[in-house]
Amino acid sequence: MTTLVSFDVVVIGAGPVGLACGLEVQRRGLSVCVLDKGALVNSIIGYPTNMEFFSTPELLEIGGHPMTTLHYKPLREDALDYYRRVAQTEKLPLRLYERVLGLEGEQGDFTVVTEKGRLGARFVVVATGFYDVPNLLGVPGEDLPHVTHYYKEPYAHADQDVVVIGAKNSSAKAALQLLRAGARPTLVVRGPDISESVKYWIRPDLVNRIQEGRIGCLFNSTVARITPDAVEVNTPEGPRTLPAQHVYALTGYHPDFSFLATLGITCGADAARTPTHHPDTLETNRPGLYLAGTVCGGLNTSRWFIENGRYHAQLIAARLAGEAAPTLPDVVQTVQL
Repeated sequence: MTTLVSFDVVVIGAGPVGLACGLEVQRRGLSVCVLDKGALVNSIIGYPTNMEFFSTPELLEIGGHPMTTLHYKPLREDALDYYRRVAQTEKLPLRLYERVLGLEGEQGDFTVVTEKGRLGARFVVVATGFYDVPNLLGVPGEDLPHVTHYYKEPYAHADQDVVVIGAKNSSAKAALQLLRAGARPTLVVRGPDISESVKYWIRPDLVNRIQEGRIGCLFNSTVARITPDAVEVNTPEGPRTLPAQHVYALTGYHPDFSFLATLGITCGADAARTPTHHPDTLETNRPGLYLAGTVCGGLNTSRWFIENGRYHAQLIAARLAGEAAPTLPDVVQTVQL
């Protein structure tokens, strides 16, 4: 393979933060290309149908483009349409469905190796997020076809027994939607209660449905094994077997650490395995290679969101263009790396 084309900056990841990085760099007169192994804003495509964001529209905006919606809080479809229109309006060069395999060279003379060719770059920004790699249970049967770590919608599960593993927002919303679509959901929760982090308007609804007995729930319990038609659970009272035609293991996600290692990015020895980067510049241990967005937090996936991660684009773009670091809103300044 030979280098087909070179850019000042190659951004890996075409999610909201990756797009923000691309447009901020481009506005400063630098050439840029945004790569992604999947679709444009691929993670949002994977979100549940009709999912409502917890944030209001202005907190999801990038590049000063207003997000319009008929709802107080935007839906998944609103975001998909918005980020596509921003990319088109800014005429961002995109290379989608092109997986990055490695990074050769050094700052000023990088070569980004993909499954389709090679791109030259002076600088590289990694904005890959964490949604593509689920936290596995590590139990027999987890790889069966009726088990998934991603929830889309409940309608195919009417009159079916469904086990939902987890007790945070995704699990709570899935269990409630499944109930109202005619399924028989049961939650398996590792802790003693539904997580306090569940949104205040969702948690009481779920707790009440559990108390009514309409949603089954096993607290202080862990999955031991999944079979084609059941889930075997260890509970404080002893083993239980739950009937299950479908299983949602909504146990969270984490960055692709093996991919970061392929790029030469080291990770800390802390519990979060935080990828090595400077807190003020976002430059990694490999000069000229930067991180942006939720990937910066490692396993601490609640540290960065679109709302504050989008400002990483301004920091990085200013640095690459030789400008002074911009003054950022308090939402960024109060979150420490």
